[in-house]
Amino acid sequence: MITTIIVALIVGCIVGPLARLILPGKQNISVPMTILLGAVGSLLGSFVGARFLGTSGAQFSFWGLILGTIFAIVAVLVYGAITGRKAVS
Repeated sequence: MITTIIVALIVGCIVGPLARLILPGKQNISVPMTILLGAVGSLLGSFVGARFLGTSGAQFSFWGLILGTIFAIVAVLVYGAITGRKAVS
């Protein structure tokens, strides 16, 4: 269980900034907020994966990792949409 949480946090801290790199335009999101959103999204995705895919916390779950990555990207997108984005001129 603790291993899943640690891996989800590490993946989220990497995926959050990567999500910003692939998004078009300029986002008004600070780097710490991007990392936090990535980590939270990754934890949420890992939890959903464990809950609905039936994987236990004692083993590594590839699908939990994939869902965590997707949730982290969605978290950055949603936060950027809510706070507003500036178009590149």
